[in-house]
Amino acid sequence: MKLLLWAAIVLAVIWILRSKKSSPKVDSAMPPHSTEDAAEVMLRCAHCKTYFPASEAVFDSSHTVFCSVEHRRQHAAS
Repeated sequence: MKLLLWAAIVLAVIWILRSKKSSPKVDSAMPPHSTEDAAEVMLRCAHCKTYFPASEAVFDSSHTVFCSVEHRRQHAAS
């Protein structure tokens, strides 16, 4: 009778360990996806014609888009 009880306990532990192992784990180091991770709008520099994130844009008085202050200055000089 004791042997049957021990066998049941061992099987229960194995079953619990297998169920925890097969369940997907959430990586705590990786934050969940949110709207902040959405792709940012890309703009094209009027001077060098390269694309860059809109958050880095530099504008002149006529709202022309540049990737840097230096390119804004060079474009105004030409």
